[in-house]
Amino acid sequence: MEMFNALEAFASLSQETRLRVFKLLVEYGSDGLLPGKIASQLKIPDNTLSFHLSHMAKAGLVTSKKQGRQITYFANCDLMDDLVDFLVQNCCSKQAKPKGGKAKNGCNERKC
Repeated sequence: MEMFNALEAFASLSQETRLRVFKLLVEYGSDGLLPGKIASQLKIPDNTLSFHLSHMAKAGLVTSKKQGRQITYFANCDLMDDLVDFLVQNCCSKQAKPKGGKAKNGCNERKC
């Protein structure tokens, strides 16, 4: 992942409504959600939700699928995985290794 893409994703998620929408979409996984259900569950006005979904789509955090007149939104979990990998890509690389070569706290077993 490039730095610019990571910054776009973080900038988008740094707003409370967008973070709440993303977390809700993660809960529904590959089923996704219709905007009306998102708005209803999070008590967000439709026009406000539309603005935030558009912002999140631009950042790549959500995808959508149109079926007839309905649009279902999904969290882009692949992008989130890439973002987490980007954050920990050099995890513990500068950590001093104890005698015996094993890192403390299982750092090399699961990055951080």
